[in-house]
Amino acid sequence: MERPSAPNCCAAILAGGRNTRMEGRNKAFLTIDGRTILDRLIETLAPLFPEIMLVTRQPELYASRAIRIVEDIFQARASLTGLHAALTHAQAPWVFVCPCDAPFIQPALVRLLLSEIAPEVDAVVPRIGAYYEPLCAVYAKNCLAPIAAQLEREEFQIKGFFRHIRVKTIGEAQLRAVDPELRSFLNVNTPEAYQALKK
Repeated sequence: MERPSAPNCCAAILAGGRNTRMEGRNKAFLTIDGRTILDRLIETLAPLFPEIMLVTRQPELYASRAIRIVEDIFQARASLTGLHAALTHAQAPWVFVCPCDAPFIQPALVRLLLSEIAPEVDAVVPRIGAYYEPLCAVYAKNCLAPIAAQLEREEFQIKGFFRHIRVKTIGEAQLRAVDPELRSFLNVNTPEAYQALKK
């Protein structure tokens, strides 16, 4: 079996959304090319990480998957609560996070982010133009305190805590060098997006 390329980092798939724009359908179990998005993600991430976690409010739905299931600690439903849970439950000092509706995450892009982990950095975050991609990024456990403080204030913008940590930004040119079409950032947010990605 291939050795993980990031022994000091685990992966966390966030699957805590309401799926409202998908008319209530669980995005993790939508299929593309005959495989669920969740299974595609597990297959992509397994060679890279010693452990994969799935953060969810409905652990019973995922019992058949051979990954660790963890639950949110804060009750609000937001991506930030999922990130907080992932960092809290992680045994490794770093966590790569991704959403359960991103079927085309590229191993080369993940490796690029992992290669930028350093002691003087708290997060490695892609940035396309003026916009961060905080749900395909790597975070250190150092981020837990500012995230918890933000959640206590009931502020849920996921990049709100960035001003309190040391962020290493990976720009578009670097991202396209390993993922030319930026497929890693394609999400199944709506039925229309799902149909487009299936093609």
